[in-house]
Amino acid sequence: MDDDRWLLPEGIDEVLPPEAWQLEAARRRLLDLFRTWGYELVIPPFIEYLDSLLTGTGRDLELQTFKLTDQLSGRLMGIRADITPQAARLDAHQLRRDQPTRLCYLGTVLHSRPDGFASSRSPLQLGAELYGHAGVESDVEIVCLMMQTLASAGVGDVYLDLGHVGVYRGLARATGLAPAQETTLFDALQRKAEPEIEALVREFGVGEPNAAMLMALAELNGGAEVLGRARQQLARAPADVLAAIDYVDAVGRELRHRLPTVPIHIDLAELRAYHYQTGVVFAAFVPGEGEEIARGGRYDNIGREFGRARPATGFSADLKTMLRVAGYDASLPDEAPRVFAPAIVDAGLEASIDELRGGGRIVVRELPGQLGDAAAMGCSEQLVYNGRNWVIEPV
Repeated sequence: MDDDRWLLPEGIDEVLPPEAWQLEAARRRLLDLFRTWGYELVIPPFIEYLDSLLTGTGRDLELQTFKLTDQLSGRLMGIRADITPQAARLDAHQLRRDQPTRLCYLGTVLHSRPDGFASSRSPLQLGAELYGHAGVESDVEIVCLMMQTLASAGVGDVYLDLGHVGVYRGLARATGLAPAQETTLFDALQRKAEPEIEALVREFGVGEPNAAMLMALAELNGGAEVLGRARQQLARAPADVLAAIDYVDAVGRELRHRLPTVPIHIDLAELRAYHYQTGVVFAAFVPGEGEEIARGGRYDNIGREFGRARPATGFSADLKTMLRVAGYDASLPDEAPRVFAPAIVDAGLEASIDELRGGGRIVVRELPGQLGDAAAMGCSEQLVYNGRNWVIEPV
């Protein structure tokens, strides 16, 4: 009988050499990138009381969150499934600034079930959030930072999906759909199941013109011309729906100016994190990947639950997914050859090793009686005594 004690749970992975060093190199590079944009690093806790962890997030994270009881307090705790709500809590409750605040983070999150965003249930979530500004400019900044993040990680051939949850939300509110009906229709719209959408609209007794406008949503996707069609087909929609269309138009125009080589796809039925987001939503895709590799949007209401409502927009991605899509390199960038040092007690050798390591070189010390020579240890150079000094020679 096979011993399966060493098997990891489904969706829980580990990263081995050399990919682990690739992840670490990318982590440092991307956090340095965020710093140049003025984003401050925060490191929230991996576990919190559940009522704080799920505050303001609706039911989107409820099913994704592992729960356990704190043995000290008896209170229910949760392992974070998303760092974004934690960052919002830090902005609203801890930092309490009046000016715009830019925060970034990178850490492991744990999902109780796969969410399609990453194949792993333990993604390495990277993200940036901008608080304290409500407008096109902050959303555009976040999208541009997301795109530069992907480029810095080596991800190419990216296209952008752009939408606004306010379009469907405004139509559903004007139609008077019950919460359960709104959710059912939302699921059908996400799948763009047009016959099902039409059947549900009829079943729910939605009258005209609302029925026609809801059914039109599934087809309102494509290039910039979609917005013109949307204004025509949704002309009798409430003012907030038309304002959402105008907002998407403004964001798209600015992005085409700032990112002229990036294809932008408009989808007014795009409803990722519908219960979480409040405005424009966006996602980055690459050919051959069925799911987005980065996503984000505006979520202005989340801080209110922490006692201080502030406008908010941000994006997140799984670093492991990004590097998988980019392709792991077999060696670290610009890594110098590894140097093998013999197992000899000698002051001059010790000084040479210290000097090399101090200069950033990798020196692998031989252990007495070990198996494997310099080549087996991945070294292409070695320290050799030439009668006067310790010098580096090829293996």
